[in-house]
Amino acid sequence: MKPASLAGLIVAGALAIGGGWYFGSATTPTQQRAIDAGALMFPDLAPKLRDAARIEVVNKGKTTVLNRAASGQWGIADRGGYRLQDSKLRAMLTSLTELRLIEARTADAEQYARLGVEDAESANAGSNRLRVLNAAGQPIVDVIVGHRRVRTQGKVPEQVYVRRPGEAQTWLAEGNLQADADPQLWLDRDVVNIEHKRVSGVVSTRGSDVLIFGQEDGKLVLTSPTDHPRLEDYKVEDVARALESLTFQDVRPDADAPGEEIGQAVFTLTDGMTVAARVLRADKDIWVRFAVTATEDKAKPDAERLAQRLGGWSYQVGSWKEKAFVPTIEDLKAAEKPEPEPEPTAEPAKP
Repeated sequence: MKPASLAGLIVAGALAIGGGWYFGSATTPTQQRAIDAGALMFPDLAPKLRDAARIEVVNKGKTTVLNRAASGQWGIADRGGYRLQDSKLRAMLTSLTELRLIEARTADAEQYARLGVEDAESANAGSNRLRVLNAAGQPIVDVIVGHRRVRTQGKVPEQVYVRRPGEAQTWLAEGNLQADADPQLWLDRDVVNIEHKRVSGVVSTRGSDVLIFGQEDGKLVLTSPTDHPRLEDYKVEDVARALESLTFQDVRPDADAPGEEIGQAVFTLTDGMTVAARVLRADKDIWVRFAVTATEDKAKPDAERLAQRLGGWSYQVGSWKEKAFVPTIEDLKAAEKPEPEPEPTAEPAKP
């Protein structure tokens, strides 16, 4: 996502909001501050978010860092800068621009934990501290996000408890602000989605064993080796669907990915695109790396976009995907039907 597009969406949603006080690192006193109920917590925030370059979410002393790359794409620092969910980021930043303080609550530090607004650096904290910083490391936003208030009525605004770090006063605020500290919740888990009907052939290599699949009558079949036992149709179809709605459990840069390569599969698509998948195993985990090329000019633009998206990353997928990418004949073989037991002969009737 480009910075201008992100800021533009936030500005559009916040232009009609006014009032309150200016928030910035140089003008935030540490003492308690009196305000009018209903005032924006961060007035005039939307334009400042154009300069956002780093976001930190602290929970129990651990910090999740989101960084903006030179391209404008936001990523997760401890995943090598892997892209995050744009919609989730937009929702969080837009919520900050719309957050309104509606009711002052406790200023007693002994009561902070009850609202979830204690210092997030504590090992037992239930709060999240959200900081939005510019490229120079100066804070644009700094707020402790506490528990969400449960609302039993329908169609009423969301509410959350908040506190400014260094201030005693806590507030009940109106807004749907969520600051997740778990990096797993930020990941964009979609890898690729190639419909099985587009797969015209697959070559799966595992050690010295090579399985070649081709299309016959609209479905994938094993064409080599020709001398093979009866195969289970749904297991062969899983090979065709290996790239369909594929998501990951974890992701790392190729240089940091664990495991050793156990095989590879090359998928040829009907439009001339080729997707090569290298499969690695680390203990019980299965990791996959992708390389995308195209032999037909019409497929090259899509292939280049997909190659740019997937290149340089290793994806941990479900362990069951091993048999879809690099199956063996034994993996695909149909179960043998047991022979029926002979029916017992009836005893002759006694006179």
